[in-house]
Amino acid sequence: MRLRRGVRDVRIRPGRLDDLEAIAGIYNHYVATAGCTFETRPVPAPERRAWFDQHSGGAYRLWVAAPEEGPAVGWAETGKFRPRPAYDTTVEVSVYLAPEWAGRGLGSRLYRALFESIAGENLHRALAVIALPNPPSVALHSRWGFREVGRLPEVGWKLGRYWDVGLFARPLEPGVAARPEGEMLFSSRESTPPQGELGTG
Repeated sequence: MRLRRGVRDVRIRPGRLDDLEAIAGIYNHYVATAGCTFETRPVPAPERRAWFDQHSGGAYRLWVAAPEEGPAVGWAETGKFRPRPAYDTTVEVSVYLAPEWAGRGLGSRLYRALFESIAGENLHRALAVIALPNPPSVALHSRWGFREVGRLPEVGWKLGRYWDVGLFARPLEPGVAARPEGEMLFSSRESTPPQGELGTG
């Protein structure tokens, strides 16, 4: 019962500047222990200020999961995929949870808020760039309609091993919020994702 009450007490809200300390702590845990980020040194909270300022609204949003009292326990974001203007209708998404909160449904709650907040923007694709293997992340993104469209084999070296990077994509329709469980998947003409390595522009 305590576990369920804890999850219910967590609310999803827009990120605030005072969340940066908790966000940095969560991120730096994965910097030190996992391949899901290719960062290899801790990133202090003050160094994340520029990153925070890039999520001020429009297509680029930051949502956090936090109890009524206490620090944030996770976040989800949309950001630029690439800086060149032709990519402006594409966003890259990511989600991080404190390890003790993983597997409790907060990732989907964060993505629901995130996708609803960008539903009115002129966006065509959402991309998730996932270091592989990462079954929990792949499962979460699959529930939200993402499909693997390419893979870069063994492009990252961290924690004594090489990691693949998978590119997962889902369509976005302006004015319509993305939904989980295959409610807005690729059209039939896009049903077979491309195979092979990615090209980059």
